[in-house]
Amino acid sequence: MNKRVRRKEYERINRMLDEAVAGVFEESDYNESELSKLEVKWKRYLASSGLSVKKQEEERQNIQELVTDISHQTKTPLSNILLYGQLLSEKNLDKESRELLNQILYYSGKLDFLIQSLVKTSRLEAGTFQFAPKKNSVCHLAKLVAAAKEEQAKARNIRLDLEMDGDGAAALFDSKWTQEAVGNILDNAIKYSPENTSVTIRVFSYEMFAGIEIRDHGAGIPEEEIPHIFARFYRGKNVAGEDGVGVGLFLARQIVEGQGGYIKVLSNAGGSRFQVFLPR
Repeated sequence: MNKRVRRKEYERINRMLDEAVAGVFEESDYNESELSKLEVKWKRYLASSGLSVKKQEEERQNIQELVTDISHQTKTPLSNILLYGQLLSEKNLDKESRELLNQILYYSGKLDFLIQSLVKTSRLEAGTFQFAPKKNSVCHLAKLVAAAKEEQAKARNIRLDLEMDGDGAAALFDSKWTQEAVGNILDNAIKYSPENTSVTIRVFSYEMFAGIEIRDHGAGIPEEEIPHIFARFYRGKNVAGEDGVGVGLFLARQIVEGQGGYIKVLSNAGGSRFQVFLPR
């Protein structure tokens, strides 16, 4: 095969790839050449890939609709259970009835949290929610998150320490959703830390990113589990017996990465450090 023929074939293959990317690939007139056979196979592959993508999109849309339906159908009865439970809690109940009522309220609240988390996850994955990032103070974000978790920390005799290494730092983020992302990480730090310890919330600032580091003194995360902790519903071996459903870190990553940031995890037997980087 001379260089001229080879160059023409390379040019045709290059056009095939460009047309495939643009979604306009069509076969040329068929003949018995190897290049023509390749075009036929390429067309067949693109058709099957297109069907696969379409099927995946349809399945994702069906899941989105199912989650929305479940949320809608359970909202009213679950709200009523919580309401009537709270009304009963104001009555004079004997010890056994009080314990049973507390269990009803606990598991109803847990179910409500799970449903709300599924709805948020579904909305984020389907792209039906758009973040509205703007320039915000990272220090203010840290204070809001710490204040929201103060009672939870006190209940476990855990001290929350704020360190403003990046005092005055600002970044681009959606305040409401980013509070939830950082709050989920802090929630885990408090939940899985030994009582009578501390959790540090440190604000840092670099040239391209600013953010928050949350450091605890818990048992740490085994190295082999770190790549999996942000998966939906993942529960590590060390915390399998603890309260939780395994969606907090998944949501945190979706929210942070959806705004152009990222999360870094460092962990050993003396505790874990989660660093949330937000673009400046």
